[in-house]
Amino acid sequence: MSAPKKTQAGGELAVSCGCGLDDRAGSGRKALAVDSDAKARNLKRLRRIEGQVRGLHKMIEEDRYCADIMTQISSVNEALRGVGRELMRNHLKHCAAAAIRAGEDEADAMYDELLDLMHKFNR
Repeated sequence: MSAPKKTQAGGELAVSCGCGLDDRAGSGRKALAVDSDAKARNLKRLRRIEGQVRGLHKMIEEDRYCADIMTQISSVNEALRGVGRELMRNHLKHCAAAAIRAGEDEADAMYDELLDLMHKFNR
C-alpha cells in the first residue's frame, strides 16, 4: 500500500488513507472524505441517543414497566442503525470507491471489509 495522498476535496484538504486496507479498528485511521452536513447530523443523532440511553438507565432504576423499556430500547437501536446507514453511505461513496478504483489488491481487501461490515451491521 502506498503512503497517504493529499487531495483537494470540495475546497478542503483531505488525506486519502486507503480507509481500512492497512489494518483494523482502533488504528486512528481517517476517512477519505466526510460530508460535513452528514457529520453534523450524525453528531446530533448521537447526542440524542445519549439522552435516550440515560433515560433507559433512569427507567430501569425506577422499575418502570418492562414493555415501556423495551420500546425505548427499540428506539435507540433504530437511531443507531440510522447513524450506521449514514456512515456506510459515506464509506461506500468515498473510501470503497477509491479502493476499488485503485487496483485488484486494494479492491479485494475492500470487498472483504465491506462483507464484514455488512455482516456486523445486519445482526
